Amino acid sequence: MLLSQLVPASAQDTISFFRKADHYIPARGRAIGIGLGVTYVASMTGLYTLWYKDYPLGNFHGFDDNEEWLQVDKVGHFSSAYYLGKWGIDLMQWTGMERKQAIWKGGAIGWVFLTGIEVFDGFSDQWGFSTGDMIANTAGSALAIGQELAWDEQRITIKFSYHPSGIAGYRPDQLGASPTESLFKDYNGQTYWLSANIHSFLADDSRFPKWLNAAFGYGADGMTGARSNIDLPASYKPFERQRQFYFAPDIDLSKIKTNRKGLQTLFSVIGFLKFPAPAFEINDKGKINWHILYF
Repeated sequence: MLLSQLVPASAQDTISFFRKADHYIPARGRAIGIGLGVTYVASMTGLYTLWYKDYPLGNFHGFDDNEEWLQVDKVGHFSSAYYLGKWGIDLMQWTGMERKQAIWKGGAIGWVFLTGIEVFDGFSDQWGFSTGDMIANTAGSALAIGQELAWDEQRITIKFSYHPSGIAGYRPDQLGASPTESLFKDYNGQTYWLSANIHSFLADDSRFPKWLNAAFGYGADGMTGARSNIDLPASYKPFERQRQFYFAPDIDLSKIKTNRKGLQTLFSVIGFLKFPAPAFEINDKGKINWHILYF
């Protein structure tokens, strides 16, 4: 008797490695579990070695940093938790895990990872456990989980853009001594966006472009210190701390149809970046600016 006659047809079906499974596949589940475990241990070990080991440790304590950097760092925590949760949900769905389990377990990955960092902060004399950071982390995870539960998709995504602010040179120790360091440390050049896919809120037969989003951004400028600006020599340019709010069109790369695997992968990798576009800006001083191309 042929093997095909002994094995049910459904068991013979194969699923492409790059496609989400429609039923739970234990081998995929084990691979993700081991991979996440190794990644977590390795990242925490590396983080401690690179960031914390040179600073003294003490008793667990809290630290109120809610007034620092005009809350741009808090928006960064929110965004990190969101994207780690979004990717976590994708990973769990790839295994074929039951829908709600995949959403809750995957969406919590960012929260768990970032909580580990907050615990490190809590034992470090240099920093402390930040309740504000934890609230931002929880909100970011909730945004990813809530949209999947409500819509089975992410209609509103977080995006990031960066431009050299020109301020890092005044405090390279704090804001970055190189372009790469400034990308992560210079909050003056960072902008975080809520990018909403308009078509997903309209009727299915709407002719509104599926790839066109409306994006609302937040950033800040003029910061040479966390809570207040440091005194600079009289010959230096004075800076005024200000919050900035933006509105701009955006492109949802996931809505662009293509049969090329390479392009699909590229769109997925760079999808968190805000597409450069004209932008309207208003700051908390009431000043309005138009940007022909903002990134």
